[in-house]
Amino acid sequence: MPNSSKSAQNQSNQNLQARKAKELRQQTIVGIVVVVILIGMIAAIGITALNATNAQNQKNVEQAQQARRAVKNLTTNQKPKYANEQGGILISKNGYNTTAPNAPTIAVYADPLCPGCGNFNRDSDQMLIAMMKAGQINLEIHPMSFLDRISSDHYSTRVTGAIAYISSNDDNPSHLLQFINNIFAEDFQPEEGDDYKPVSNKKLIEQAINAGVSEEVANKAFNRNYLDWQNAINADTPNRKALWNVSGANKGAMTTPTTTINGKLLDMVAVSKNKLSTPDAILKSIGLDKSKVGVEGVMPKVTDKDQPNPLD
Repeated sequence: MPNSSKSAQNQSNQNLQARKAKELRQQTIVGIVVVVILIGMIAAIGITALNATNAQNQKNVEQAQQARRAVKNLTTNQKPKYANEQGGILISKNGYNTTAPNAPTIAVYADPLCPGCGNFNRDSDQMLIAMMKAGQINLEIHPMSFLDRISSDHYSTRVTGAIAYISSNDDNPSHLLQFINNIFAEDFQPEEGDDYKPVSNKKLIEQAINAGVSEEVANKAFNRNYLDWQNAINADTPNRKALWNVSGANKGAMTTPTTTINGKLLDMVAVSKNKLSTPDAILKSIGLDKSKVGVEGVMPKVTDKDQPNPLD
């Protein structure tokens, strides 16, 4: 009897172990199935997200291509006389659409309503103009009007259209540059957004005449001229990767003001990081001592063929 009891106990233990082993196998199988299902779900989500990203990227590419085509398809009458394919109006000491030999080109992208653009102009423009007149740089103006929507009277398209019109109908670039300074003056540039107050054409015409523009040209300058060109440039310019911020909160996007030197972005985050003023950053980038600004015959170390100097 003891042997029978022991045998029964062993059999019971074996049965229990068998059940546990079976349950473990079942749990393992269930676990594997769950993992496989989860992997499949994650993969499906990943594929869906990837497809959505690819679709958006493709849409962005198509929009960029469409914007580029729109610029190229503009007729001669639809765009300013001296505007290049990127929307820039090139100025040197020799006049519109000319370059000073060996001089680097500094391009400035700005909207007349943009507060940061006003600050940039007030801080740097007199220096840029002095260097341009001395043949030390070529200056390329890129007027934009993407902030038109946040004014109540199409301020940006009127002023940007005027910049384009004046450059096309007044052969003295100094008049245009002084007009730009006038509209960016702290006591004239309007606030953007909810604080915006309408600005009449009469007031804008006064700023143009005060800059030396003739009454005949000034009176025709503020009718939202070259609107097709403005719209095309506003759509195309932000797609140019060379103008995208390379660091900071706006990395991967264009903001204004944007400055390039021989086509290379002046990184404003790096300017701030290195505790430089914007004028000092520009001078460091082109290799020109502050005391030599506007001195004819003294050229920056950076020529028209060079990369700008690093700010670090």
